Amino acid sequence: MSQPGVVVLTTGGTIASLRDPGTGAVRTAATPDDLVRLIPDIGEIARIEARAQVAVNSWNMTPAMMFDLVTAAGTELSRSDVQGVVITHGTDTVEETALLSHMMVNRDKPVVFVAAMRNLSETSPDGPRNLRDAIRIAAHESSIARGSMLVINETIHSARFVTKTHTVNPSTFASPHGGPIGEVTAAGIDFFAPPARRSTVASARLDSHVPIVKSFTGMDPAILCWYRESGVDGLVIEGSGAGNVPGALLPEIASLVHDGIPVVLTTRCIGGPLAPVYGTGGASGGGHDLVDAGCILASRFTAQKARIAILALLGAGFPNSEIEGWFQSA
Repeated sequence: MSQPGVVVLTTGGTIASLRDPGTGAVRTAATPDDLVRLIPDIGEIARIEARAQVAVNSWNMTPAMMFDLVTAAGTELSRSDVQGVVITHGTDTVEETALLSHMMVNRDKPVVFVAAMRNLSETSPDGPRNLRDAIRIAAHESSIARGSMLVINETIHSARFVTKTHTVNPSTFASPHGGPIGEVTAAGIDFFAPPARRSTVASARLDSHVPIVKSFTGMDPAILCWYRESGVDGLVIEGSGAGNVPGALLPEIASLVHDGIPVVLTTRCIGGPLAPVYGTGGASGGGHDLVDAGCILASRFTAQKARIAILALLGAGFPNSEIEGWFQSA
């Protein structure tokens, strides 16, 4: 029996990086074929097609690049000879691209993102093992209908919940709201539960202007006024605690909502839901007041992932009421 077909799309990142002996700087250098050659037994796992989609540090990944990458993955999955797609990506923004894939790719076949925290010049780089694990997952029949995933450090995360929590440690990725969905062992691929429900959106573009504003104590609302007057398509506000902001921001938030701009509220806390219980019925800036002003609660999304979700929803033509409904059910 022939091996399952897996397409590997590379985008750069630490997983494909080497240290420049002249400057000491780490940069993308390995080609797709170089990466595949680092897995000696790859022929026993899958039949591989590998090619570069882009070559960029992930902090320079743009929504347009993400859109093209996710579209390319969906196209590959439409092929009858392809079991799954693996995407190599830098760790800084992989959770954002993975979420977009989770939202947009309308296929049961898996898209498996993979990254690394140690470059190929370091002792015991983690990239080759992570890539081997990702290909095993993409080729495995139990990965069907699970949407997009991230595998790193022998752990499988859903793109919906995973986030980077440490700047340099290889165990940086975590899923605070529910934990990993599986693990990779020498014996096989072990998922902890059946596939979860997932709905997709048919985004036609990803070019809306949706900034993120982080609130802080004593904050002046001038930045919100500037965004409203300069024109934005949506706005994410990262509040504190259970979803609160300084009261001085409330009038500008209400003006943005009045102008038809979806304003989505998140929290800087790494875990826990938004709980809009604080307020005075006036301008305290508590979550209760923010909901009264028309803010959309981002549930358990981080600010960066809420922004990607808004971009995808606006690109699919969702009105504000449907954006709110999507966040409530996601």
